[in-house]
This record gives sequence, structure tokens and C-alpha cells, in this order.
Amino acid sequence: MSSNDLDALLRVTSSTYRGEAPPDIALGTYDGAVGRLVLAVTGKGLAACSFEPEDRVFEQIIRHVGTFVGPDPGRLDPVRRELDAYFSGRLRTFATPVDLALATPFARTVLQKTMAVPYGTTTTLEEIGERIGRPRALRAVGNALGANPVCVIVPCHRVVHADGGLGDYAGGVAAKQHLLNVERRASAAR
Repeated sequence: MSSNDLDALLRVTSSTYRGEAPPDIALGTYDGAVGRLVLAVTGKGLAACSFEPEDRVFEQIIRHVGTFVGPDPGRLDPVRRELDAYFSGRLRTFATPVDLALATPFARTVLQKTMAVPYGTTTTLEEIGERIGRPRALRAVGNALGANPVCVIVPCHRVVHADGGLGDYAGGVAAKQHLLNVERRASAAR
């Protein structure tokens, strides 16, 4: 979907879209090393960095966050620059604040613990379950990670299986492996 297509979609589906006025929620895309990511920035922070199609992210945003949605490069470009720096191995910690408005309360708890996993390392589903006080809720932890609305920035890719297997990932196993490799190479270079 091109930016013109996105603008047309927003004009037709969002009754509050005003075109020239800055939207409450900035929506756009980032094309990077692991494919296209759909970005959404609210007044609180980054609410989506998703492998989902743009129309699906748009629907989630208008259903759960707000309806005045549109393109706003001034709010999206800082996130894009940080993603560029991350993928080139120059950025370890994102400065962009995260807005977990699209996550359930349980998923927010899981994702907040996931954000504490250091760059270049991995943890397991079991360890995340223990950190949230739910050591036997592995399926629920896995589902929360699988529904992560802010991939890459909230590093669910750093959570692997106890047997060393990568497990599933919203962007696919190859994308997960790529993210882990970026971090390992950058960590080894320092």
C-alpha cells in the first residue's frame, strides 16, 4: 500500500480525518531488513511496530485507541531513524516511548518484563513466566508475546524456548533470527 493509498483509506474510513491538521495518531510504514513494519504513534508513544498489514493495524488503532488517524512524518521519522540505527548495529536502546494501548493487561505485564531483557541476550518463556509470578502460564506468556503490537522495540524476539529453539515470531523465524544476529554481531564488535 502506497502513502497515497493509505491517505485515501484514512479519508474514507475515518470520519474525523482532516488531512491538513496533524492527526492524534500518526500511521505509516517502515521498510527494513525484516520487511515492512506498520508504525503508529500516539501522544503517549509508539503503539504499533507491527508485521500485520496496514489495514489490520489501522482497524485495531481506531477500535482501541482513537479515530483521528493519519500520516504524520514528523512523528514517524524519529522512529524510522532509530530503526535504521538499530538494524545497522548502532543502537542498543530505543529512546522512543512505548504505548501498550493495543495489549491486554496481562500482555502488558509480559511485555514490560520483556523490555528488561538486555540487548544481545535471550531469555525463555519460563523465565518470563517466573518474572511475572506465573511460572506455569507458558501458553499465556507465549500468546502475549505473539500478540506484541510493538515488535522489535519491545524485544519479544529475545524470548526463546528452553531447549534453544527460536519458537514462533510475528515476522517469521527468519526475521527473529536476523534480529538476534544483528544484536549478537553488534555486541561482539564492542
